[in-house]
Amino acid sequence: MLLSLHIENFALIDQLELEFGTGLNVLTGETGAGKSIILDAIDAVLGGKVSSRVIRTGTNRSVVEATFAVSPPLMAWLSEQEIDLLDESSIVVGREITTTGSNIRSRSRVNGVLVNRQIMSGLRDRLVEITAQGQTVQVGESAQVRDWLDLYGGDSPMQQRQKVATFFNAYQQAHLVLEKRRTSERERLQQFDLLTYQVQELATVNLSDPQELEQLLQERERLNHVVDLQQMSYKIYQALYQNDNETPAAADLLGDSEATLNDMVEYDAQLQSLLDLVRDAQAVVVEVGRQINAYGDGLEADPQRLEEVEERIRELKQICRKYGPTLTEAIAYYQRIQGELAELNDTEQSLENLEQQEKACLEQLNQACQKLTQLRRKAAANLESRLLSELKPLAMEKVKFQVEILPVTPNAAGADKITFMFSPNPGEPLQPLTEIASGGEMSRFLLALKACFSQADAAGTMVFDEIDVGVSGRVAQAIAEKLHHLSESNQVLCVTHQPLVAAMADRHFRVDKQTINQGKGKKANNGSTEQRTVVRVTTLDNLTTRRDELAQLAGGKSATEAIAFAESLLLQAANHRKGLGTGG
Repeated sequence: MLLSLHIENFALIDQLELEFGTGLNVLTGETGAGKSIILDAIDAVLGGKVSSRVIRTGTNRSVVEATFAVSPPLMAWLSEQEIDLLDESSIVVGREITTTGSNIRSRSRVNGVLVNRQIMSGLRDRLVEITAQGQTVQVGESAQVRDWLDLYGGDSPMQQRQKVATFFNAYQQAHLVLEKRRTSERERLQQFDLLTYQVQELATVNLSDPQELEQLLQERERLNHVVDLQQMSYKIYQALYQNDNETPAAADLLGDSEATLNDMVEYDAQLQSLLDLVRDAQAVVVEVGRQINAYGDGLEADPQRLEEVEERIRELKQICRKYGPTLTEAIAYYQRIQGELAELNDTEQSLENLEQQEKACLEQLNQACQKLTQLRRKAAANLESRLLSELKPLAMEKVKFQVEILPVTPNAAGADKITFMFSPNPGEPLQPLTEIASGGEMSRFLLALKACFSQADAAGTMVFDEIDVGVSGRVAQAIAEKLHHLSESNQVLCVTHQPLVAAMADRHFRVDKQTINQGKGKKANNGSTEQRTVVRVTTLDNLTTRRDELAQLAGGKSATEAIAFAESLLLQAANHRKGLGTGG
């Protein structure tokens, strides 16, 4: 329930404080007095669209704050959103709108905590339901009508709708995967051919050792320099082991050194370690000499092997240029494309599996949609009966109403196109409501529809903006009684021009436009004090002020007939609230 409203610099409102009560709250006033501005402020504070025009001329900041009573379900929802309560009975919702040049910014808060649009949207649905003749567009939208019908049906269709959404998402995902596979089939075949050729080429080369190319390069160098290697090995052999020239070999010199050291050790035992080192060196030199000699003897020119090595090197370098640049990378690429080729080769089976998965998901979706359609037809039959009973007291006892449900392609909300069909006169065929209903008929229809939804809707405050436009007399009285009936279970805010409706109010506000002088020191261009138009709201809290306002609505302030009529309306309203009203 909306407890209070604080508005600063919003449209024509400079500053306004309003306190609302339970039951039926009515705002009256002349056309253009600013009644709808107050409802616009309520819409704005709950996240409605705003423009720079809502900021009062001459200012760059507008603030709206609304205080609402909280219920246990709302407290639980706020806890889920991690929004703390300032107290256990109310929350404060605020919105600040500012302009800088041509830019407009707004920030929303709940109990002082900044919140995003998503949270504000969820909060709005739990607090307020705004109804106006302008909702004719919504009544003509199948998606909106479908949402209303599901809400009216209660938990069963809402839960089934969640299942439909889940199955639709699964089907959509399966369909996208399948289409992606189908559209890439040409690329797959091209890739398959390319990889097949590459695998065959690499398999023919017989790659296995990442070091093979390096080893072949070394072998080529050896084969190209066999004679040089033989000559150099013989030279080393002579220098180390056996020299035919006059120059002694290293082994001979070490032998002489060993003999001399051996004689010296007889006189000084400390030289034994040096003798041992010389002996070891001599043994090493002798062994190297023998091995280098064997190496030189084993060298042999092999032109055929050299040709084979050269051919293999050319082959491997070609592979490296195409798949490398190194042999290690070429081998890794070969191993990878073998796996990719296997996957591509299995695509036909995968495509068949994907087609089966899509078909299974579609079957699940269709079955869920069929069940949802059945639940909607049941809810539609109930709504048709209930709505017709709500319309009878509103002088529409002969109308026909039907919820038309036609099949459409399944989506996240089901497979139904839902239209409200209406016939206001006997003998006339049912047609879409928005195409045939007059303004007055639409007003009464919307009111009856809200009456049907009053128990299913979670919002605690129902707002009606001139819902009674275009009606008079007995119909206006019926609307007044219907609004009062709604106010017994919901707080109702209503902007009206009908004295019959205003008379039923539990709390009555008069909205006026007034001209005031701007603050001291501010002058207009002609030197006079600047004047501004503002909206003022007066709470009519006694019978006299209410009577005068009703008389004004009825036709004049001082007319005796209007005053008498207003008094009769107040008496009739009092009797109706006591259960003594005749209802007409």
